[in-house]
Amino acid sequence: MSADVLAVRLDSDGDVLLTGPAVRAMAHAAARDGGQVDVLAAPAGRAAAELLPDVRDVLVFDAPWSGYRPPPVDRASVLDLVATLAERRYAAAVVFTSFHQSPLPAAMVLKVAGVGRVAAVSEDYPGSLLDVRHTRADGLHEVEAALDLARAAGFGAPPDGDRLRVRGPLPDVSSLVPAGPYVVVHPGASVPARAPAPDHARDLVAALVRAGHEVVVTGGPGETDLAAHAAAGRARDLSGRTDLAGLAAVLAGARCVVVGNTGPAHLAAAVGTPVVSLFAPVVPAERWAPWGVPTVLLGDQEAACRGTRARVCPVPGHPCLGVDPDDVVAAVDRLVVPHVVGTPAPRATPLRTVGVTR
Repeated sequence: MSADVLAVRLDSDGDVLLTGPAVRAMAHAAARDGGQVDVLAAPAGRAAAELLPDVRDVLVFDAPWSGYRPPPVDRASVLDLVATLAERRYAAAVVFTSFHQSPLPAAMVLKVAGVGRVAAVSEDYPGSLLDVRHTRADGLHEVEAALDLARAAGFGAPPDGDRLRVRGPLPDVSSLVPAGPYVVVHPGASVPARAPAPDHARDLVAALVRAGHEVVVTGGPGETDLAAHAAAGRARDLSGRTDLAGLAAVLAGARCVVVGNTGPAHLAAAVGTPVVSLFAPVVPAERWAPWGVPTVLLGDQEAACRGTRARVCPVPGHPCLGVDPDDVVAAVDRLVVPHVVGTPAPRATPLRTVGVTR
């Protein structure tokens, strides 16, 4: 058995970033015994896992029990994962989950692979799959819940505090962004119910430009049409032009980010940039709001969609995010103050990404 440990988070980029402080706690504890921490991530969370400080390797597995579009069960890929984990001889693993996700399929794989000790939060009876079966306390933010689980598993707290961080150096994006101060608007979201309507996003950009702000619109490769619609020739459109590390650099240079409850909100927090959070109440803000940076949370938190976990807004017109553009401008004006950009990883261990899917 080695002294290395494994953090499992089979979710999207935002979820992985929120687990970052707990992963740093695991890395710090493992280092005392000469070990390191690896992360087992889903393809949707790989880029964020590669940005986490103190992580040695990122293993990638497309789990059939996780995600919005899980693949069919494939015996060969599961056996490949078991073989990879067994070869690494991890002393312990922590399976991080949220909401109704079960850690037990991952725990089964870890146990078959011979991982020494497995910890997770589980409402279901785990049998012999978990060595530490933890109960999540009510009212915790996702960052706090992950840290609480890491402590229960014996890893203590991260020595550098509980804020989100990314490893550096980040890419040079000076050729992409304005030379002067700018505000970022990120109109998209991985879950449609958590993003403003396209026309409303366009109105928000227009209002910020009228108020004198230089605006940069960001988006992933699948969001170029949305971003172009929101920018409408008024703002600089960077959609599809950066990877996640490049987006982190763009956000790090911004005075403020206007964004829904989606991964870039947490990426902004990880680089220390204030956030105007357009937060749809389909999930609770107490668990998912941006962590550790100045934030103004907008959106009707008592709307009919509250707590539904809906992927598509169940209420016609998407009223919960029908925020008055003037309110967004006012929120930005409250937040555009000098801020400290996130620092790179304290350890310069090279990162490797290991694919274990077929």
